[in-house]
This record gives sequence, C-alpha cells and structure tokens, in this order.
Amino acid sequence: MKVGVYGQSNNETTKKYINLLVDILVENGVTIVFEKKLYNYYKETNSEIKHGTFKNYNDLDSTIDLFFSVGGDGTFLRSVTFVRDLNIPIVGINTGRLGFLATIQKEKIHDSIISLLKGSFVLKERTLIKATTKNKNSDLKELNFALNEISVIRKNTSSMISIKTILDGEYLTTYWADGLIVATPTGSTGYSLSCNGPVISPNSNNLVLTPIAPHSLIARPLVIPDGTKIVLKVDSREHEALLSLDSRQTTISSYDEISVEKCDFTVKIVQLNDQTFIKTLREKLLWGEDKRN
Repeated sequence: MKVGVYGQSNNETTKKYINLLVDILVENGVTIVFEKKLYNYYKETNSEIKHGTFKNYNDLDSTIDLFFSVGGDGTFLRSVTFVRDLNIPIVGINTGRLGFLATIQKEKIHDSIISLLKGSFVLKERTLIKATTKNKNSDLKELNFALNEISVIRKNTSSMISIKTILDGEYLTTYWADGLIVATPTGSTGYSLSCNGPVISPNSNNLVLTPIAPHSLIARPLVIPDGTKIVLKVDSREHEALLSLDSRQTTISSYDEISVEKCDFTVKIVQLNDQTFIKTLREKLLWGEDKRN
C-alpha cells in the first residue's frame, strides 16, 4: 500500500500525531509520500527513514491508495486542493477542535489506522462546486472549486452589499446583506450552519443559499437542486468584494458576475464502519447530551 501524508508542520500538536501515524504505517510496511514542507520537518528528527515527497497536485497520481490529512477541517479542505480529480480517498485525522470532516480522533489513531489497513471502511463521495467570473481572475485559473462553500462577502466596508441572484436563468431576489453563501451538503455544517443554514445529509443532491446577516427578516436559507446554475451579480460601495472558496479568497470587482455550479468530479472521503454521519452529528453537535434522552 502507498499513501500520501499532509499536515501542518508548524503545529506542535499535529507533529506529535503525525509521528505516531508514520510509526504505525512503517510498522505495517506502508510506503509513504510526504507533502514537501512536512517531510522537511520529519527528516530533521527521523533522518534514517527515507520517503518520497510531493509539492502539489501534479506530483500525485493514482498509485496512491489513501491520502492522510492530519489536522482540523481546514487542513482537510487544503488536502482537497492536492487530490482534486485523482479519485484518491482522503482520510481525515482530527487534531483540531470540532472536526466534521476529519472524523478520526487523535486518541484513537492506532486502532483506527489498523482498521483502515484491514479494509474496515467505506468510501463516501462528496459533491464539489466551482466558480467562474465574467471578468478573468487568475486566482481561479486552477483552484476554482470548493468542497464546503463558495461565498461572496463584503470587503473593506461596514456597509452591506447587494447580491442579485439568478437560478437557471430566472431572477430569484437581491440579497442586501454582508454576503451570501452557496454551500454543499458537506459545507452545510460549516459557515452556513453558523449563519442559521440547515444541516443537509451528505448524500443529498442539494445546495443551500444562506445569506450572511441579511437586512431583511424574510431572507431565509434556500435549499435548491445541485444541478442548478447560480449567477450572482454583486454591487458594493467600495467597488470590490471578496469571493471565498473554502479557505481561499480572491478580490472581485463590483458588477462582476459570478457563476456557481456543480463540479464534474467528486471527492472520496474514507468513513470508518463505526463512524456514520448521524453519529458524527450526535457527537459534534451534542445532540445526545439532552438528559431526557
């Protein structure tokens, strides 16, 4: 078996668990390919072990069986930019806080990795969405997709922006707000949830439009089919706004037109047999903590 490993090399907590992960993999004869910056750290303390490295998407291929993301959900989202359309399943090991995507807890790394190596897991496909702008934007040339959400947000102003929203060629409304989120089912438990968006099951073929601090009591999140083509036209007093794709941001000009639609590829996420989405909801959102239950 051959695996890729990525994590934050400047995080002491993450380093500790990366060392543990590598020890388990080496003991079980697994070939490891490290993200370059992470390998430079690892080599300093484990110079006798030789491993391959990768710097970006172009250095990876289908010979890699699993891709380990060690950190929080932010690390997991960055892992997607390495894997892209290569169909390499991503394993999330949570050394951060909440961890909806990175579901293997750091306290259970040993048993979880042994289970993975024995094949005790299932693969879950997750929808991605992509953004294109009418005005050419170099930041979107390669990385124009997102696993969680694509958002339009005000920039350098305390004033609201207006976002004219068109679905499949039909005008929906103009949101006066701090911004608008287009979230996938995966992203429904992220930024969208904090803005009162609904939780959507990952296997649902839907997207959700969630306004950010709207200046209207009747502006509510809207669930739509994931095949919908969404067009957003932004207006701002500052003549600029932010376009955010997961944790990546770029500046767009006022009156630019952003098209958001479903990607033609998906991301595969490794789910241990005993860790379902429903169980994750109960644990992460504390739904099982009500004493009446």
